[in-house]
Amino acid sequence: AMEAACGPGACIREGDCAVLKRDDVFKAVPVLRRRKIIFEKQWFYLDNAIGHIYGTTFEVTSGGSLQPKQGVEEATTETKEAGTDNRNIVDDGKSQKLTHDDIKALKDKGIKGQEIVQQLIENSTTFRDKTEFAQDKYIKKKKKKYEAVITIVKPSTRILSTMYYAREPGKINHLRYDTLAQMLTLGNIHAGNKMIVMETCAGLVLGAVMERMGGYGTIIQMYPGGGPVRAATSCFGFPKHFFDNLHEFPLSKVESLLSGTFSTEAFPSEPEQNTLVEEESNGLSDEKQVTEEEPTTEASMEVSQTEEQETMDINTEDVEFKENKEKDIKENVREKQRKQWERRKKLIETAALLRERNSDGLIVASKFHPTPLLLSLLEFVAPSRPFVVYCQYKEPLLECYTRLRERGGVVNLKLSETWLRNYQVLPDRSHPKLTMSGGGGYLLSGITVVLDKGKSDSSHSEALKMEEPSSKRCKVQDLHC
Repeated sequence: AMEAACGPGACIREGDCAVLKRDDVFKAVPVLRRRKIIFEKQWFYLDNAIGHIYGTTFEVTSGGSLQPKQGVEEATTETKEAGTDNRNIVDDGKSQKLTHDDIKALKDKGIKGQEIVQQLIENSTTFRDKTEFAQDKYIKKKKKKYEAVITIVKPSTRILSTMYYAREPGKINHLRYDTLAQMLTLGNIHAGNKMIVMETCAGLVLGAVMERMGGYGTIIQMYPGGGPVRAATSCFGFPKHFFDNLHEFPLSKVESLLSGTFSTEAFPSEPEQNTLVEEESNGLSDEKQVTEEEPTTEASMEVSQTEEQETMDINTEDVEFKENKEKDIKENVREKQRKQWERRKKLIETAALLRERNSDGLIVASKFHPTPLLLSLLEFVAPSRPFVVYCQYKEPLLECYTRLRERGGVVNLKLSETWLRNYQVLPDRSHPKLTMSGGGGYLLSGITVVLDKGKSDSSHSEALKMEEPSSKRCKVQDLHC
């Protein structure tokens, strides 16, 4: 009944990837039964959350089980007595009458966090002298500590980029969430695009692009090393069909693809061709097996008959076991070859897609120097299309900027950095937060145009200078006519 009540995708289901939220802290976890989760010094199981709607707030009860929280209670101090200022309050650590053991005893009795907070307020000698704002702050701080409340939310680009930036910014090259938002906008990412994405941000940028495209269009992910990293992409929980048009291509093969020497000889061409080799090698292992078994039968001849019988049985079992093992090895080899062949097929398909040189955009966010990357990857982008490059530092992008200016083939080049400041918005006390993000990295964006390779840059610019006055003169003459 619960499942029917919430629409498709709105329910927390087993096997989903969900995000736990408490205040401004996020953590992505897989939803599995009987799996202990530790989050913000709390441990619990997600079993009870299955079937509820995303966005539900749960309370952690005894034994680590989650219970949906009933309604949000208002601050419990009815008669609010507040001081005018905090100047006479001395923080000597003696203002709270409840000891650590008292609080532990309350917890062990199973008393709710809300009641513990109330007890702390009643036993605080300085609470009534605090200003109203300080009281609110005190309550908020104690609630955070003693009220075990957790919200389970559906992952999205906004949530995951905030989470990664706060938890492990090194993994995403310190790409701040607002900078990622700028990249998606400047890159004009929408359904039906054919995008090239080159990133070393654990798959977060790729996931953001996939979310924007909504499963329509093509994405080619360029990757360094052995294979693409998609740890963050898997946190989004995209449906299977989103991956149908996701291709990957190794950076190491880009040069050969551009020069026309690209080949996939490293991979087997067809799975059938290799079966012969496979059988030959197995023939050899058969011979080996025979030699291994002979001494065991000879040794058993000396033993009495009953024991001989037993050893014979063991031997036949041994043979069967070895045969099964051999079958498994054969299967494994076949499986390996099938996978290699599929990889080769996919690689050829992706190479063909890139060769068309008609991509609708390029997004780069990596730890590598942007200049060589951009100069080679822009070859695959159609003219009049946007490209965006992210770098944690400004200097590599400045170099890239000048290099592109010299090369030509791009217009509207911009190097930018977004400034982000958080504000606290509360009645009578709205102000910027005390801490502010130092830097969210830099972006170089631009639009491709047809590169005129016929003339060299210098003669081209001279020709322009020559033409300009004459064209103006023509216009003047036309007017006189």
